[in-house]
Amino acid sequence: MASIIESGWLYLVTHFSDFQLACLGSFFLHESVFFLSGLPFIYLERAGWLSKYKIQPKNNTPAAQEKCITRLVLYHLCVNLPVMIFSYPVFRFMGMQSSLPLPSWKTVLTQIIFYFILEDFVFYWGHRVLHTKWLYKHVHSVHHEYATPFGLTSEYAHPAEILFLGFATILGPALTGPHLMTLWLWMVVRVLETVEAHCGYHFPWSFSNFLPIYGGADFHDYHHRLLYTKSGNYASTFVYMDWIFGTDKGYRKLKALKSGHMEDSGKEM
Repeated sequence: MASIIESGWLYLVTHFSDFQLACLGSFFLHESVFFLSGLPFIYLERAGWLSKYKIQPKNNTPAAQEKCITRLVLYHLCVNLPVMIFSYPVFRFMGMQSSLPLPSWKTVLTQIIFYFILEDFVFYWGHRVLHTKWLYKHVHSVHHEYATPFGLTSEYAHPAEILFLGFATILGPALTGPHLMTLWLWMVVRVLETVEAHCGYHFPWSFSNFLPIYGGADFHDYHHRLLYTKSGNYASTFVYMDWIFGTDKGYRKLKALKSGHMEDSGKEM
């Protein structure tokens, strides 16, 4: 397996420059993973499939979904791609490389865990700042246009917010100067995580059912359907930041009420 990966990587580094791989390659990888993982939730919602796992009964209109897709393509081309291009010298300066040998899986795993922890911490505080009155009204309210989120709404935001909270995602790699393969893996898992958090469905196989510190769709969906001053659940991936600072109290009360109602229903039966 390792030899296949190295052979594939050798092909990339001998046919494309570092700049092409780090900028254009990263952009195409991001777009592919993002849309391929997010689009199925639009079709699930329209078709009504797996509706028993849908967190909110309300559906978005096709027009609202299409508006989201159109804006996303525009933002990705006009914001994300230029950021990838202009941040390339910074990553190179910090030691990012694409040449062989590839890093060990231990190194890759350690760095990605660090990125998740750091991103979650920075995102939490940045997100709370965006929920102050002025910033919410002029910036963050764009993301909250969708009170019933679906996968693609994860990156639907004001350009200023894309830059502001995007900083949390690239801070870890910028500090450590990882191998490009590590950066790509981080991008893939981070995109999959945020799409899942916004998907609007809580499945029996959802990761949050097996890892208590992971928030997931149910945790973040609560954040979207409440008023900005009362929403809470500000963290991107994990639940401990909201628990430590008491910004998940409303969510926990709701969960307790639902749990109590289910127990009462079970006793009646």
